[in-house]
This record gives sequence, structure tokens and C-alpha cells, in this order.
Amino acid sequence: MQFGGFWIRVGAYLIDIIILLVAASIIQGVTGINMGANWSAAVNDAAFSGGTDESSPLGNLVGLIVGIAYFAGLESSSWQATVGKKAVGLVVTDLSGNRISFLRALGRYFAKILSGIILLIGYIMVAFTEKKQGLHDMLASTLVVKGKPGEHGTTGVFD
Repeated sequence: MQFGGFWIRVGAYLIDIIILLVAASIIQGVTGINMGANWSAAVNDAAFSGGTDESSPLGNLVGLIVGIAYFAGLESSSWQATVGKKAVGLVVTDLSGNRISFLRALGRYFAKILSGIILLIGYIMVAFTEKKQGLHDMLASTLVVKGKPGEHGTTGVFD
């Protein structure tokens, strides 16, 4: 297995963020729920917006649900990847190379919060670990590998 390294994963994440910003902007425009979705919020630059970009509690909840549906839903689907990961040729697997369950993908999603709040060290670990795992990957027992869905698994090989 060829593991997905730090920079290719950063590229995939940037694609995902653009998609989620567009989705949040549409949701915000249609429903009026303040999700803090605009381009200045993405780069944390209030100078471009002329004001604050704070979301409402309902906007935070909607954002959480959208994030779970996008990341956990797609990574546990038959795609085994978000749109960004699929675009750069990566899939998320368990340690045996098999598709992960929704619950494992959900655990990985919430473990990303821990990876982020410790000064992004959990993400930076991807660049330095043998299997290119971030803290969230280690906690969820997952790998991000180059390939196509179903290409790496061992399910059925020894049955």
C-alpha cells in the first residue's frame, strides 16, 4: 500500500473546504441561518467583510450536521473518500485496507477536532509517521492510501 502523504492530503482538504463553503453559502442564502459562511471567514480576515462572521448556534449545529454527512458519510460510502480525496486519488481504509463503517468514520471525524486543537500537531503527524497517519487516523485505526475503492481490502481473500 502506498500511503497518502501530508501535502496530497492538504490538497484534498482544500478541495473539500471549497465545496463545503459553497454548500454553506447556499444553505445560508436559502434558509437565512447564519453559518458564518463567506470567503473572508475562510481566511479569517474581517477586513474583507467589513464586519464579524460569527455564526449562530443553529448555524453551528447545521454546520456540524453538514460536516458529519460530508466527511463521515462519504468516507464510509462505497467511494471511501470525500470529493477532495477522490480527486487526488486517495481512499480511507481500516488497517487491513477494507472500507470503514459509518461509526468508525464518525469517530475519525470527531478525532479530527483533537488533532486540530493541539496546535494542528495531530495533522502534522501525517508528515512524520511511518504509515502517514495523523492522530485522528491512529485513534480511529484508519489509513489514507492511494488507490481506488475496494482495491486494498483483504475481505473475502481468505474465506
